[in-house]
This record gives sequence, C-alpha cells and structure tokens, in this order.
Amino acid sequence: MLEDLTAPVEELRKEVVETWGIFDPDSIRREVQELEAQTADPHFWDNHERAESILTNIKRLRGRLEPWEELQREVTDLDELLSLALSERDASLEPEIQESLERQTAAYQKLRVLELLSDKQDTNPAFLTIHAGAGGTEACDWVSMLLRMYLRWTERRGFKTQILDLQEAEGGVKSVTMEVDGDFAFGYLKAESGIHRLVRISPFDSAGRRHTSFASVYASPVIEDDIDVDIKPEDIRVDTYRASGAGGQHINKTDSAVRITHFATGIVVQCQNERSQHKNRATAMKVLASRLYEYYREERDKEQAKTAQEKRDISWGNQIRSYVFHPYNMVKDHRTKVEVGNVQAVMDGDIDNFIEEYLRQQWADRA
Repeated sequence: MLEDLTAPVEELRKEVVETWGIFDPDSIRREVQELEAQTADPHFWDNHERAESILTNIKRLRGRLEPWEELQREVTDLDELLSLALSERDASLEPEIQESLERQTAAYQKLRVLELLSDKQDTNPAFLTIHAGAGGTEACDWVSMLLRMYLRWTERRGFKTQILDLQEAEGGVKSVTMEVDGDFAFGYLKAESGIHRLVRISPFDSAGRRHTSFASVYASPVIEDDIDVDIKPEDIRVDTYRASGAGGQHINKTDSAVRITHFATGIVVQCQNERSQHKNRATAMKVLASRLYEYYREERDKEQAKTAQEKRDISWGNQIRSYVFHPYNMVKDHRTKVEVGNVQAVMDGDIDNFIEEYLRQQWADRA
C-alpha cells in the first residue's frame, strides 16, 4: 500500500540530507570555485603539469558533489510524487514509487561508501601483494585462489590490473604483486590487508584430511610523483636474478628480474614482468616507494602495530578473515563480524560487503 511507503521514503530523504551535510558540501563548492577561478588566469597553461592537476581536482570534486545534488533532487521528487499519490489515492503510482525508492536507496548506499574513502591516497591506484604463509603446498594453492578472487573483483569493477611479479611454487603461487588501476583502488583494497585463512579438505592429501592454510595480503597506494620518499642507495640492496618463465624458447636467458631489500624496515619488493632489467628496477623502486610511504604513514599515525598486517606471523591467531569450505561453508571477517554462507560467490570476487563494512567501522572509529 502507498501508506507503507511513507516511512521508508521519509527515512531516505533524512539520511541523504544528514549524511551529505556531515561531509560539508559548501566547502567543496568553495574549493571548486577557487580552482575554476585559477583556470581563468591568462598564464594558467604556462605550467602544464600544474594546470592538468587543477583540472583533475575540479573533475574529482565535481564528481563527488554532483551525484549527491542529483540524488537530493530525485529524493525530493519522489517525496512529492508520493504525497500526490496519497492525496489523490492513486494506487497505480505505487510500482513506480517502489522502483524509484529501491534505485535511490542503492545510489545512496554507493555514494555513502565513496564518502568513507576520504584519506588522501584513497583515490590512487594500488599495489597488491599476496604471500603464502603456513601450509606449504596448500598455502601456495591458496595464494592462487586469492589471486583469482581479486582478479574477478577487479573485473567486476572495470579496473585494470598488471602482474608485476609472480613467484610460482609447487601447488600454485608463492608470492605475487600486481598493480590495480581504477577509481579508489587503494581506498577499497586497503580493507583487504591482513592474514587470510583457508580451511578445507585438501585436494593434495590422499587421505582426504582437513587442512588449514594462510596467506597475507597487503595493499599500498601508488604514490604521485610529487610525493617525495627518500630512498638512499646505502639503505637498500639490489639483487638481480633470472626471471622465471614458461621454459623452452620463452625462458629468460638474462638476469633481468630485480629484488630490492630495504634494510631499516625489512620490506622486500620484486619485479620480473619486463624483459629489461632497467625497467624492472624502475618498477620495483616505484613499489618500494609506495610501500615505504604507507609504512611511514602508519608509523606516524601510531597504528603500525595494528595495521601493518603483513608484518605479523602468517599463521594462527592473526587472521582477519576465514574462508571455511569444510565442515560447513562460510566466510567470516573477524574484524567486522560480517559472515557470508556462499563461499563460491566470495571466491568469484563478491567481496564488496566485507570491504564496505570495514570502511564504515573505520569511519565510526574516527568519528
């Protein structure tokens, strides 16, 4: 009945107004006006990089502001349509109102999640690294499964991915690093940093016993060129080695792969996706700068002990999420208590509910 829609429409209208008000739209409008005023300067294009940066910021701010303004107009129109339908007792409008309510509620939830991605580097691309932990062959297979999960997730979002380094091992992958490029890639993927635990009947065990495996996932932002991370030659060790390949005519016959170790933090990065050692070194340095930026940011926030999940033992007691295939099916995030019974859907990349709830809790903790 139309009367039953009154409360949810009013609740949505209030939530849209209140939530958007928290994020201070007036300050965003002022910032857009100030940046647009700079574009009117006759010398605006004298510094091409600065001009491009300003235009990018205008686009980003408008992309944040305009969807909320449109949603507020739509919610107001919906409220007026419902009032009209109630006054005229026109039940034929109920399906249209119900459909609009569902669509606008989904749009609100999406915009609200984007507002949670407010940290400086959240809009950046990300480096995502997965390492095998306790479990031997099982753990390497688990890394392969997680890699597939994240690749499916990036496909769903239309993100671009590039494998920078992949260390194969018996049963699967020992370690992999990839670059993920898309809107808010780091903002989303930072929620995945931590130890991931798998429980299943092992396909490698002829006795059909249950095994537990672990892998660590770590996300760091691809930092902008104007952010300086000081890496001195004496602070690192650079090793070269022969990149692994398919064998035969495809095998790499030169030491083109590069591994860089940062002494002070113990961070190790690798790259072997290019044939040129020079290009692999440049990419590895870019990954190292990203990892160091995130490391020092966490240290500055005094959250290193809690948030640098990759530094914890990749074993019992440290997992952020468990994926149980036996004796029951369930994926549980131990930070947010979110549980999903459809394990296969999660392994096919359906992880947004875990990410979004993590972001909501992070925002609540800061509020």
